[in-house]
Amino acid sequence: MNRGFYTVMAAQFFSSLADNALLIAAIALLVQLQGAAWMTPLLKFFFTVSYVVLAAFVGAFADSMPKGKVMFITNSVKLVGCALMFFYDYFALLGIDSHEVVLASYAVVGLGAAAYSPAKYGILTEMLPPRQLVIANGWIEGLTVASIIIGTMLGGALINPRVSALLLSIDVPRIDTGIDMPPEAAILVISLFYLIAAAFNLRIPDTGARYHQQSRNPLVMVGDFVTCFTTLWRDKLGQISLAVTTLFWGAGATLQFIVLRWAERRLEMPLSQGAILQGIVALGVALGAVLAGRLVPLKKSLNVLPVGVAMGLAVLSLMFVTWLPLVCISCSSWWGRWPASSWFR
Repeated sequence: MNRGFYTVMAAQFFSSLADNALLIAAIALLVQLQGAAWMTPLLKFFFTVSYVVLAAFVGAFADSMPKGKVMFITNSVKLVGCALMFFYDYFALLGIDSHEVVLASYAVVGLGAAAYSPAKYGILTEMLPPRQLVIANGWIEGLTVASIIIGTMLGGALINPRVSALLLSIDVPRIDTGIDMPPEAAILVISLFYLIAAAFNLRIPDTGARYHQQSRNPLVMVGDFVTCFTTLWRDKLGQISLAVTTLFWGAGATLQFIVLRWAERRLEMPLSQGAILQGIVALGVALGAVLAGRLVPLKKSLNVLPVGVAMGLAVLSLMFVTWLPLVCISCSSWWGRWPASSWFR
């Protein structure tokens, strides 16, 4: 592996870490602003909807310029979305609801994340020989899972009353930051991680790869995407891959918020501690990925589909669990089965 690859890894790690920490901070901000309970799940919706809406366009954008530059631009979009959360009170003066500003800000972060993904994977094919691509993809995926674990726990730690009190006590001479709430202090710290990611993005070397000019007609781009999409759906294995992956990720996004509310009601855990459970779930994903790679060969990937059914039953069993150590074991184990179930993607 060359030095450029490690720079890409570092940029991806810090950018993804900030994304996951920001989700926890945004939830805390909505709670602080007394937002309705139904608004919290919308954060994830507004973040991920960009992946769907922009699916036909982000690939062409990633190929339109050097990938390092694309990653810098899209990471900057994330930083802008993060910074917009500080100005909810100013938008309120314009008659815009503060809660809507928080949701829209995280949607901007999702916009940057959707455009960031094709570049971070595409640059690997430009930077490394074919024999190293599988290893490189494994490193990127493993580092992404690590960033989810650390980022989620970081977000929970930053909104912890003791940590937030320490952050708010820091006095910058002659500068009135206007930050007086724990979620705002957390968001300020998280923005520093986006800046670190931007610094690494600027260090990514230009691989020299250039691609032919693609059509900029939105209708043509959507038409090409629909053709590829329908071709994949007509393939029998492609159908299974798309259907199972969609269901699993849909369930995962839903459970991400249900676990937080369940921990609050059932285990009497505040948001700062409930976020740790999400980190434990991500740890289970990482362990499951290792086990899947060692125990499940690609030719037997379809045989693990029943594991998904077992995972669903394990989720249901948590309704009757209140002992925290058992909760942690259950959370790590039922999502630890996910990588094996999705190995055939």
